[in-house]
Amino acid sequence: MLNNKTVLITGGTGSFGKKFIETILERYPKVKKIIIYSRDELKQLVIKQKYPRYDFTQLRFFIGDVRDRARLTQACEGVDVIIHAAAIKQVDTAEYNPTECIRTNIDGAENVIHAALSCGVQNVVALSTDKACAPINLYGATKLASDKLFAAANNIRGSKDIRFSVVRYGNVMGSRGSVIPFFIDRRKEGVLPVTHKDMTRFNISLQDGVNLVMFALDNHLGGEIFIPKIPSYKIIDVATAVCPTCEIREVGIRPGEKLHEEMITDTDSLNTIDLGPYYVILPSVSYTYSEEDYMKHHKAKKVPFGFKYNSGTNNKWETVEGLRQLIVEHVDSTFEV
Repeated sequence: MLNNKTVLITGGTGSFGKKFIETILERYPKVKKIIIYSRDELKQLVIKQKYPRYDFTQLRFFIGDVRDRARLTQACEGVDVIIHAAAIKQVDTAEYNPTECIRTNIDGAENVIHAALSCGVQNVVALSTDKACAPINLYGATKLASDKLFAAANNIRGSKDIRFSVVRYGNVMGSRGSVIPFFIDRRKEGVLPVTHKDMTRFNISLQDGVNLVMFALDNHLGGEIFIPKIPSYKIIDVATAVCPTCEIREVGIRPGEKLHEEMITDTDSLNTIDLGPYYVILPSVSYTYSEEDYMKHHKAKKVPFGFKYNSGTNNKWETVEGLRQLIVEHVDSTFEV
């Protein structure tokens, strides 16, 4: 799929980008180029040191911001595939700096779309979040707007051979700023702060997130939002898994947080199909493909009327012991209780 192709990853120095680079190099040894497009030269240096130029001639590094359409278009020359992972993601940061979040997450998405259309890119997959579903915070609202932009981009491609789609998933286990590394760091103090004892979240590993993007690249028609069927966890079980002897201190839900996250609302279910391992929300407006076209292409079926996908009512759950095993596999191989 990616052999002899040039791939550009916006925000390529983040947790996802690093795992995606590793996966491409492992699965597609004949990839033509992997372009890491991001703002932070220090993070780029770390990746350069891991993949020295004399051994990994496929890698290119572009300093640039998705807000800068001219620079982004320059970076997209000759690119076949764009993975759009750049975003301002911290909920409280977005609430305090709303304009900056809008410029990166919405204006940046529009710039990616226009750069892709201008440069003859063939496939674009954008990363979304469960917070884009029925958003109550600015971060989620900007990602919902971004999702809509990418879905609608298929309606303006004209005769160009290009497809835009989105992947949406929950909390990534072990990613920077996530709860498990935070709890591991705090357990030495003997107290773990928990926002609410009943809080739940969807859980996915970085590798499964990468696999979802690969699936979308290989199967999308354009306009879909791909959603994996993944387990939930209770935040109290995560705290117990990390440190069963620690005091659990409830500190209250932060501004812009939900008690449970959603990925498909009952209203979304009107446009949702079931692929087996994944759900897909179809675009509400498409002049290219009908619902029947999507269902036939994906060999899918409609979800029941009123269906919703919520971390609190999920039918798949992580256990405390299972979480410990996952921490060793995906977060810290030296972890011990």
